[in-house]
Amino acid sequence: MKRFIIAAAMGVAMAGAALADPVLGTWKTEVDDGAYAYVKFAACGASLCGTITNTFNNTGEYKSPNIGRQLVWDMKADGGGKYSGGTIWQPSTGKEYRSKMALSGNTLKVSGCVGPICKKQTWSRVN
Repeated sequence: MKRFIIAAAMGVAMAGAALADPVLGTWKTEVDDGAYAYVKFAACGASLCGTITNTFNNTGEYKSPNIGRQLVWDMKADGGGKYSGGTIWQPSTGKEYRSKMALSGNTLKVSGCVGPICKKQTWSRVN
């Protein structure tokens, strides 16, 4: 019984940490293939996920078929504004990359790699 209580307390603590994570909220991506998106981060179990909420191109906001799709998933907070272990999807190529992130104030540096090929973007906080 004592082990169950300790395990339950740890689970609640981990969930609470994800709920209060400073990366939570909406972020604006850089332009890729003529468009950019707003990505909303939320807790997904013990991890963090980012879902496309809005898309924009040179004429303004438009209804992309990617709205509602996860762009980032399985991201884990490592502490000190660092995140790793996640996957990021690039809509313009359809490729998925191992991903990590670094948060500094209202700036989120996002990178993803497939083998030796890496891509990076700097996102800005919307809210």
